[in-house]
Amino acid sequence: MGKNLLNKVWDLHAVRRLPSGEDQLFIGLHLVHEVTSPQAFAMLAERGLPVLHPERTFATADHIVPTDGSTRPFADRLAEDMMRALEANAARHGIRYFGPDSGEQGIVHVIGPELGLSQPGLTIACGDSHTSTHGALGAIAFGIGTSQVRDVLATQTLSLARPKVRRIEVRGRLEPGVYAKDVILGIIASLGVNGGLGYAYEYGGPAVAAMSMEERLTICNMSIEGGARVGYINPDETTFAYLRDRLFAPGGGQWEEALRFWRGMASDPDAGYDDRFVLDADRLQPMVAWGINPGQAVGVGERLPLPAELPAGNRETVEKAYAHTGFTPGAPVRGTRIDVAFIGSCTNGRLSDLREAARVARGRRAASRVRALVVPGSQRVSAAAEREGLDRVFREAGFQWRLPGCSMCLGMNPDVLVGEEVCASSSNRNFIGRQGSPRGRTLLMSPAMVAAAAIAGEVADVREVLS
Repeated sequence: MGKNLLNKVWDLHAVRRLPSGEDQLFIGLHLVHEVTSPQAFAMLAERGLPVLHPERTFATADHIVPTDGSTRPFADRLAEDMMRALEANAARHGIRYFGPDSGEQGIVHVIGPELGLSQPGLTIACGDSHTSTHGALGAIAFGIGTSQVRDVLATQTLSLARPKVRRIEVRGRLEPGVYAKDVILGIIASLGVNGGLGYAYEYGGPAVAAMSMEERLTICNMSIEGGARVGYINPDETTFAYLRDRLFAPGGGQWEEALRFWRGMASDPDAGYDDRFVLDADRLQPMVAWGINPGQAVGVGERLPLPAELPAGNRETVEKAYAHTGFTPGAPVRGTRIDVAFIGSCTNGRLSDLREAARVARGRRAASRVRALVVPGSQRVSAAAEREGLDRVFREAGFQWRLPGCSMCLGMNPDVLVGEEVCASSSNRNFIGRQGSPRGRTLLMSPAMVAAAAIAGEVADVREVLS
């Protein structure tokens, strides 16, 4: 029997088996940002330790940076302290830092792929749970905690247990108006937010093979929301075309050598898996995660679930969701009023996401009572969008065009919900308080669906807008 990609990459990076039964795994690429790294660097300083391989660590600022201006010092003193700590630590240890003045700054999971740092066959770690994003390029990528950030800085290794692998086959073809975001929300709704515990997810099938790299990044990004710390897609010609000529991609004579290695990392045709799951893309419709976790999602043409009709194990969480949202069981999700629309995040802040949202916004106007924000995922994305005139499309439609950052994905910067506002968001989490207000409510959907909701002032079916 052949080997799947996870086992190939794992075996290549395993240093030794530890007495605990875990493996000491070498980390090929380490990404850091301003929130989870200061404490890790402080731990090194306390022990008088250097960064062992500074050339394998890259830093950016994303979580706490304001998106409505770049004046320093930041109004938030804690945010300013975090920025200064990251800048000082990067300089002290010789780490490449993509700061606001670099032209390369952005959300860590956007800039890694777009700069060509994330490559097939690598192990990639970052102090952020959505590091699974980078698996779209055929890497084994995962989020780590602050003490593990310290371990990677000090040793370039981690102690980890090898996960099982579930093959997720997405068959059929997506209809217009249905996107990668709907695919991953459909998977999580089917398997549950804990369905991936102990597993890595390998995504494949005709619908995934037909996706662009940016769509694949969206799918892998939300693997963690289904309980899988790792999600990946086998590298193919789409992967290689995406990486060619990127800043840190192999060049010259190294390109062909890299291609041979990358192709060899893909799962063998006869690879074994611990479990399999099939999703029919033909039946998928635009999805809306309405509750308090991404698994509480329904199609835009469906109604919110009745607790009594759900499996007993799901009822308590659903009842908690209704208590928080104030939504009515059995009501149609379409027509749910919104107050805020947010397009951005490491899930959906790339150029193709902005293009699709702009298709919906062009020639239309956001509802007057809706506060609508568009936040590019990086300075490169922002510059490319502005060259295409997408910023003008959004501004003319009544959307705010912001500077790159994590923005309203999480309440760690000035972009937050107020009171009981309802937000249509292209981000990845709808946890209670995630967007800054403990009473705020978040509806997850694709960027195009967010744009449609902003214009209608309520959840709408983007397929009707596009048609």
